Order: sequence, then C-alpha cells, then structure tokens
Amino acid sequence: MEFKIFDKTGKETGETVTLSEAIFGIEPNDHAIYLDVKQYQANQRQGTHKTKERAEISGSTRKIKRQKGTGTARAGSIKSPVFRGGGRVFGPRPRDYHFKLNKKLKRLARKSALSYKAKDACITIVDDFMLDSPKTKEFISFLQGFSFDGKKTLLITNQNDPNIYLSSRNLQKARVLPTSELSTFEILHADQLIITKSSLDTIEILLQ
Repeated sequence: MEFKIFDKTGKETGETVTLSEAIFGIEPNDHAIYLDVKQYQANQRQGTHKTKERAEISGSTRKIKRQKGTGTARAGSIKSPVFRGGGRVFGPRPRDYHFKLNKKLKRLARKSALSYKAKDACITIVDDFMLDSPKTKEFISFLQGFSFDGKKTLLITNQNDPNIYLSSRNLQKARVLPTSELSTFEILHADQLIITKSSLDTIEILLQ
C-alpha cells in the first residue's frame, strides 16, 4: 500500500512510502472499535453528578398534618419526594465510570480504525515540518494547501511540538496529537488523517 509524500505546502516531494499491511490493511474488527471508543468516552466522564435525597434536604422535621381525618393521604415530612422541594428518589450519586480493556484489544481497535481510513483514502503523508512560532494563520495555510480547510483533520506527529499544537488549538475542526496519545476515537472522529513521515515508524512500533 503505497502513498505519496507531500511537503507542508501540499506539493508532492517525489517520494513514496509503503504502509504496513499489518496495521493499515487488516480486516477491521467493529466490536473492538466499539469497546475502545466506549472506554474512551466513559473515561472522560467526571462522574460528579449528585442530587439531594430526602435525608439531605434542609427543612423542618415536624409532621405537617395530623395522621387521620384530613381526607387526603397521610404525610409525615415536608422533605418527602412527593412534595415540591422534597428530596429526589434514587437520584444520581458520584461514581467512577472507568473500566479497563486488554492492551491487545486496544491495539486491534486502533489498527482497525487506521485500516478504515486507509481504505477510504483518508490518509495523507507529509514530510516532517516545524513552525518557527505559534501562528494560527500558518496552520490554516498548511490545511488549505491540501484543501482540508473546513474538514475535521487530525495531524499525527512523532513528538509534541508546542508551536504546531498552539497554532491549531484555536481551530474548531483541527486537532494535533503525538503518536503516544493516539486513540481509536480520535482517528474515527476525524474526516482526514495527516501523518508525518517520522511518526509512521513509531506507529508501527506501538501497534505491532
């Protein structure tokens, strides 16, 4: 599976690179993708939701009316859930949503996601580049060189470059990640993957 290599202006360099069939050409496993994305989203949850139950409501504990003779249902507390302002029955409580997955399954999910992108021709390989300073305008020009402006793009770099990251941070549809933080969710969420030449070897090492 050969791909052309482009420079940061969007022009072909004349070089090509062969992507590993074991990573970019496997038969995708949809269930592995489902589990990995589910774990990623679950692990993002803070789990700080909380509502007050009747024991936590502030208010008088006196019996609000006599037990019998009123013609209505008996009531012992103004904090009862049946009254406005009362406690909530079985409301949400703080909890941890994290769960674990096997490393092999997570690797399979990422390889499956990359294989989907390769089959859909949604991968672009670029030569390694750097920005002298963080400028959003330069990063927009970089995306326009590939006609990717307006698309959800994910730039995968070999290492965390502060200038590239800061240049893209203000763009709603652009995302920059080092290979060490690559996830199935991020791969599938992007319309187009832009992978630097040096990061390909790192991806193969991580997912072999």
